[in-house]
Amino acid sequence: MVALALTRQILAIQPPSVLASRFQGDLPHMELNCADQALAALGRALRERGYRFTTITPVSHSRVNARAMRGSPSLEDVFGWSRPFQEHQLPDEIMHLLRTADALEVTETGIRSRVRFSSLGDQIFVHSAFPTNEDDAVFFGPDTYRFARAIRQLLTTMRALQPLQIVDIGAGSGAGGLCAARLVPNLSPAILLTDINHRALRFSRINAMLNDVPNVQVVQSNLFAEVEGKFDLIISNPPYLVDPLTRLYRHGGGEFGSALSLEIIEQGIEHLAPGGRLLLYTGAAIIECEDVFHAVLRERLSKQSVRWTYEEIDPDVFGEELEHPPYDRVDRIAVVAVTIELA
Repeated sequence: MVALALTRQILAIQPPSVLASRFQGDLPHMELNCADQALAALGRALRERGYRFTTITPVSHSRVNARAMRGSPSLEDVFGWSRPFQEHQLPDEIMHLLRTADALEVTETGIRSRVRFSSLGDQIFVHSAFPTNEDDAVFFGPDTYRFARAIRQLLTTMRALQPLQIVDIGAGSGAGGLCAARLVPNLSPAILLTDINHRALRFSRINAMLNDVPNVQVVQSNLFAEVEGKFDLIISNPPYLVDPLTRLYRHGGGEFGSALSLEIIEQGIEHLAPGGRLLLYTGAAIIECEDVFHAVLRERLSKQSVRWTYEEIDPDVFGEELEHPPYDRVDRIAVVAVTIELA
């Protein structure tokens, strides 16, 4: 697990104690600075121009970008594939918003956007440009789409009274919580997005505004450290790999990257409201046909008064990791969905 000493800093208007006391009612609007508002406006401008982009794995992304670009770069080239461009190749409005957002960088081959925009249903999300090498990069990709699908499936089985209290732990771009809010508008959802990463909190704030999702609070928290109260729905798509660079969005800690996931489950059970559910989307190392994460989870949950399900969503992800320790003794890395409710 990533262990960092945190200073208490809230990126919404209210401190955590006020947040907890007000979470049952209307939540105050979040304040965005000029650069943040420009990024939100940029996302709207792209959407109005028909922009759509599905973000793929970094390995596939690199392969596509290795191809020669045909003609002038499109909006998808610039804001999806993170390809270089020249100033005159973009509309004036787009260039103005990029400058205002301080989202441009100069390279040897041209200008690049420092952010990407990805589509998820009818929503659009800003996140870090490719490649995501920085320690505080905010990742959006195939896991995000699978996570959203798991959220959708879970919400169809839940019976909840309004307002629905939702917390997304390690929210990253905020896609999980904001997608959940869009799926159940009739339940007047109140959304709490948490992360340890300052840049993730910024993008979560912007994405809430960009997608017109009301009743959203964003708070910096190491897992549940700054979270109080009980929730009807706890969701999380945490880092689940062992990353040699220990990047926040990628490093899950422990022998095979599952330490953070186990911690979220153990702490999350304490924050479940009666009838509430916890959904964890994470990775699992399979060694000689044994699911290591499932084995540890089964042992730990045997001591808890909960009902739970475990589903393998994709049997083989991040296959390139099998070439390097510690995964060079692993058969495969699967992604799984764990759902938990109080017994």
